[in-house]
Amino acid sequence: MKAVFADTFYYLALLDANDSAHETAVRATRELKSMTTVTTAWVLLELANALSASRHRLIFARFLDQMRANPNVIIHEAERELFDLGVDVYRNREDKDWSLTDCISFVVMQREGLTEALTGDHHFEQAGFTTLLH
Repeated sequence: MKAVFADTFYYLALLDANDSAHETAVRATRELKSMTTVTTAWVLLELANALSASRHRLIFARFLDQMRANPNVIIHEAERELFDLGVDVYRNREDKDWSLTDCISFVVMQREGLTEALTGDHHFEQAGFTTLLH
Protein backbone atom coordinates (compact mmCIF):
# COMPACT_ATOMS: atom_id res chain seq x y z
CA MET A 1 0.00 0.00 0.00
CA LYS A 2 1.28 3.45 -0.90
CA ALA A 3 2.19 5.78 1.95
CA VAL A 4 2.52 9.53 2.37
CA PHE A 5 4.06 11.63 5.11
CA ALA A 6 1.76 13.91 7.12
CA ASP A 7 3.18 17.18 8.43
CA THR A 8 1.92 19.59 11.08
CA PHE A 9 0.78 21.96 8.31
CA TYR A 10 -1.66 19.31 7.10
CA TYR A 11 -3.05 18.42 10.51
CA LEU A 12 -3.59 22.07 11.46
CA ALA A 13 -5.36 22.74 8.17
CA LEU A 14 -7.49 19.62 8.56
CA LEU A 15 -8.59 20.46 12.10
CA ASP A 16 -9.25 24.19 11.62
CA ALA A 17 -12.14 25.04 9.31
CA ASN A 18 -10.87 28.64 9.22
CA ASP A 19 -7.41 27.67 7.96
CA SER A 20 -6.77 28.83 4.39
CA ALA A 21 -5.67 25.29 3.45
CA HIS A 22 -8.61 23.53 5.15
CA GLU A 23 -10.54 22.62 2.00
CA THR A 24 -7.37 21.39 0.31
CA ALA A 25 -6.55 19.23 3.35
CA VAL A 26 -10.07 17.79 3.46
CA ARG A 27 -9.97 17.02 -0.26
CA ALA A 28 -6.55 15.35 0.06
CA THR A 29 -7.83 13.27 2.96
CA ARG A 30 -10.74 12.01 0.86
CA GLU A 31 -8.51 11.25 -2.13
CA LEU A 32 -5.94 9.39 -0.03
CA LYS A 33 -8.39 7.57 2.22
CA SER A 34 -7.00 4.08 1.57
CA MET A 35 -3.35 5.11 1.89
CA THR A 36 -1.07 4.74 4.85
CA THR A 37 -0.16 8.00 6.57
CA VAL A 38 3.24 8.27 8.23
CA THR A 39 4.14 10.92 10.80
CA THR A 40 6.33 11.41 13.86
CA ALA A 41 5.94 12.15 17.54
CA TRP A 42 7.69 15.46 16.84
CA VAL A 43 5.01 16.47 14.31
CA LEU A 44 2.38 15.58 16.90
CA LEU A 45 4.26 17.61 19.51
CA GLU A 46 4.13 20.63 17.19
CA LEU A 47 0.43 20.03 16.64
CA ALA A 48 -0.25 19.77 20.38
CA ASN A 49 1.71 22.97 20.98
CA ALA A 50 -0.29 24.79 18.30
CA LEU A 51 -3.51 23.57 19.96
CA SER A 52 -2.39 24.25 23.53
CA ALA A 53 -5.10 26.82 24.30
CA SER A 54 -7.50 25.28 26.79
CA ARG A 55 -10.38 25.42 24.30
CA HIS A 56 -8.38 23.31 21.79
CA ARG A 57 -6.78 20.68 24.01
CA LEU A 58 -9.65 18.22 23.73
CA ILE A 59 -9.52 18.53 19.93
CA PHE A 60 -5.90 17.37 19.96
CA ALA A 61 -6.51 14.59 22.51
CA ARG A 62 -9.43 13.14 20.52
CA PHE A 63 -7.53 13.44 17.25
CA LEU A 64 -4.52 11.63 18.72
CA ASP A 65 -6.76 8.84 19.98
CA GLN A 66 -8.26 8.47 16.49
CA MET A 67 -4.81 8.38 14.91
CA ARG A 68 -3.55 5.74 17.32
CA ALA A 69 -6.63 3.58 16.66
CA ASN A 70 -6.28 3.85 12.88
CA PRO A 71 -4.33 0.90 11.39
CA ASN A 72 -3.46 3.07 8.37
CA VAL A 73 -1.50 5.57 10.48
CA ILE A 74 2.12 4.97 11.43
CA ILE A 75 3.58 7.21 14.13
CA HIS A 76 7.36 7.10 14.50
CA GLU A 77 8.03 7.49 18.19
CA ALA A 78 10.57 9.91 19.66
CA GLU A 79 13.72 7.78 19.65
CA ARG A 80 17.23 9.01 20.31
CA GLU A 81 18.64 7.65 17.03
CA LEU A 82 16.01 9.41 14.94
CA PHE A 83 16.49 12.62 16.90
CA ASP A 84 20.26 12.49 16.38
CA LEU A 85 19.89 11.85 12.65
CA GLY A 86 17.55 14.83 12.43
CA VAL A 87 20.05 16.97 14.33
CA ASP A 88 22.72 15.95 11.81
CA VAL A 89 20.55 17.23 8.94
CA TYR A 90 19.73 20.37 10.95
CA ARG A 91 23.41 21.00 11.69
CA ASN A 92 24.62 20.32 8.16
CA ARG A 93 22.10 22.48 6.32
CA GLU A 94 23.04 25.92 7.63
CA ASP A 95 21.87 27.35 4.30
CA LYS A 96 18.24 26.40 5.10
CA ASP A 97 15.70 27.61 7.65
CA TRP A 98 14.43 24.09 8.29
CA SER A 99 13.08 23.32 11.74
CA LEU A 100 14.41 20.34 13.64
CA THR A 101 10.98 18.72 13.29
CA ASP A 102 11.24 19.12 9.51
CA CYS A 103 14.72 17.60 9.50
CA ILE A 104 13.50 14.59 11.47
CA SER A 105 10.58 14.31 9.04
CA PHE A 106 13.00 14.29 6.10
CA VAL A 107 15.01 11.48 7.73
CA VAL A 108 11.84 9.41 8.21
CA MET A 109 10.73 10.04 4.64
CA GLN A 110 14.11 8.96 3.28
CA ARG A 111 14.18 5.86 5.48
CA GLU A 112 10.65 4.87 4.43
CA GLY A 113 11.20 5.68 0.75
CA LEU A 114 8.44 8.30 0.81
CA THR A 115 8.44 11.01 -1.84
CA GLU A 116 5.15 12.81 -1.09
CA ALA A 117 4.10 14.84 1.92
CA LEU A 118 0.74 16.14 3.04
CA THR A 119 1.95 19.68 3.59
CA GLY A 120 2.17 23.08 2.00
CA ASP A 121 5.53 23.74 3.65
CA HIS A 122 8.02 24.66 0.92
CA HIS A 123 10.86 23.27 3.05
CA PHE A 124 9.79 19.79 1.97
CA GLU A 125 10.20 20.83 -1.67
CA GLN A 126 13.62 22.29 -0.87
CA ALA A 127 14.55 18.88 0.54
CA GLY A 128 13.48 17.20 -2.71
CA PHE A 129 10.00 15.95 -1.78
CA THR A 130 6.64 16.58 -3.44
CA THR A 131 4.11 18.57 -1.42
CA LEU A 132 0.46 17.63 -1.91
CA LEU A 133 -1.18 20.75 -0.46
CA HIS A 134 -0.83 23.84 -2.60
